Amino acid sequence: MGTITTRDGTEIFYKDWGSGQPVVFSHGWPLNSDAWDDQMVVVASRCFRAIAHDRRGHGRSEDPWDGNDMDTYAEDLAQLIDTLDLHPQTLVSPRRAG
Repeated sequence: MGTITTRDGTEIFYKDWGSGQPVVFSHGWPLNSDAWDDQMVVVASRCFRAIAHDRRGHGRSEDPWDGNDMDTYAEDLAQLIDTLDLHPQTLVSPRRAG
């Protein structure tokens, strides 16, 4: 577990379990990375690296006044992927209801 600091200075919390090809989990509103724990255990126990972050304003990440929009969430995730050198990776996100 750790944090990265985004370009605007916001600290983003992440979990990083296992080793191997990275599988990156991105939670939906109003959850945090804990929502993926069961899936992360399965993935990490099968020789993959499981990574999940708390979006800004969620869980253990900072809650700045600005940047709580989908574009900034995507930039934060891209920065996490680049900072941790998660290339190539598989991205997992929740299925949208409807």
